[in-house]
Amino acid sequence: MTQPLELGSIAPDFTLTDATGFERSLSDYRGEKVIVYFYPAAFTPGCTTEACDFRDNLAQFEGAGYKVLGISPDSVERLKEFADAEQLPYTLLSDEDAEVAKAWGAWGEKTVGDRTFEGLIRSTMVVDEAGRFQSIEYRVDPNGHVARLREMLAA
Repeated sequence: MTQPLELGSIAPDFTLTDATGFERSLSDYRGEKVIVYFYPAAFTPGCTTEACDFRDNLAQFEGAGYKVLGISPDSVERLKEFADAEQLPYTLLSDEDAEVAKAWGAWGEKTVGDRTFEGLIRSTMVVDEAGRFQSIEYRVDPNGHVARLREMLAA
């Protein structure tokens, strides 16, 4: 696994392309609270569950002052298809070379079935208005994750 992040440290900035082809940087959100979640692949069961849970709870997160950003190694085109198919109203970002996932500690060895390989590790980080990590979770279970996050953030 790449180096894990530390609570209270400054979140590494990034610039990635969103599902609409627009470049977005974490620094664009300075002064706002941001939930950044990394997911392995659009249209897979766990990732669809998690993405739709964020969609269905977006009003509560936004009401508590949080923006939501989803990051995966999918192409921009694939993200657009996913956002359209699942009616995802928040920003999805393409990290095809996994550089952001690596910088954020969300890349490493994982096992699926009987296969062990390097890949994206489902992770969620919360960044405060000053750009510091308020919460860091690696290897999250997509089932019930959003509800636990809402409870933790009182959203």
